[in-house]
Amino acid sequence: MKKILFCVFCFAVLLGACRNAKAPRGKDSVTVKTARAEKHEDRLSIEYPGRILAASDVNLSFRVAGPILSVLPEEGAFVKKGQLIAEIDPRDYEIQLAATEAEYAQIKGEAERVMEMYRRGGVSENDYEKAVYGLKQITAKYNAHKNALADTRLTAPFDGYVQKRFYDAHETVAAGYPVVSMINNSYFDVEIDIPSSDYVRQKQFKAFYCTIDVFPGKIFPLELVDITRKANLNQLYRMKFRLKPVEGVDVAAGMSVNVTIDYTPGVEQLVAIPLSAVWDDNGKESVWIYDSSSSSIAKRAVKVKQILKTGEAILESGVRAGEAVVAAGVHGLQEGMKVSVLPEKSETNVGGLL
Repeated sequence: MKKILFCVFCFAVLLGACRNAKAPRGKDSVTVKTARAEKHEDRLSIEYPGRILAASDVNLSFRVAGPILSVLPEEGAFVKKGQLIAEIDPRDYEIQLAATEAEYAQIKGEAERVMEMYRRGGVSENDYEKAVYGLKQITAKYNAHKNALADTRLTAPFDGYVQKRFYDAHETVAAGYPVVSMINNSYFDVEIDIPSSDYVRQKQFKAFYCTIDVFPGKIFPLELVDITRKANLNQLYRMKFRLKPVEGVDVAAGMSVNVTIDYTPGVEQLVAIPLSAVWDDNGKESVWIYDSSSSSIAKRAVKVKQILKTGEAILESGVRAGEAVVAAGVHGLQEGMKVSVLPEKSETNVGGLL
């Protein structure tokens, strides 16, 4: 039994010696992955919540008064520009125009005879001026009554939807009183509020677009309309954009959106590195800088300006373009440590067979 135990002990010692012989000597050597800091000249972006509004929500009214003959579209109906919306009984206005038209024809004929006689020297200048004045007066009256008859028909000023009807047929309406409320369907407005820190750099704004929660994955371009010059009670400035309808997407007023503003960073020297290279050093953002001449690393504090959806961090200080940073395996490293860089995969040597 003692011989067996002695043999097992010797075998264990021999196996441990073999393992120690195969172990790497450089215990402080760690393999890391590095990435080169690239100069970032692309646009940065900011995002704000907003809301879609109807481009114009207008109340349509008659210019003349009278009993309503008909109100054609129902609430919620779509109407085209120029389509008849409502009509006032034209009877009284037709009679008025007919009487004025007869008077106009009579005065016009008399005035033309007087003006012809004046050119021949047959009447005085005073009679000529009276004829000219009388013709202008009856012409204005005739046009006014002709317009009044035309104004008994209320038509849609744009393509849109009837939102509300305030009167129905057989009711009498006064001039200027709303009869129908319409929403413009040709485009929409989008409004957001921005702080003064973004208001002062509005000259750097380059592009605008939004996403709508109910249409995931779709991007809608925006056109800037205006920015208010006075802040509201919350010290925010209102921006208004124009959103044109997209075919096949039923956008409606009242929907919530997220507006993205792309802007140029100005004179700042920005670089982009993988977000995985940034680590927390007692509350400070830091990276490991790799020195290829000494194969060692050094800690350096950085300031992150923005994190992109692509997984990159945009730095405004701490790293210069062209410097190498440790992009993977950042934890557990120490200042001045010697490291081995993981070789990059070759696009022509797939699988490392060559």
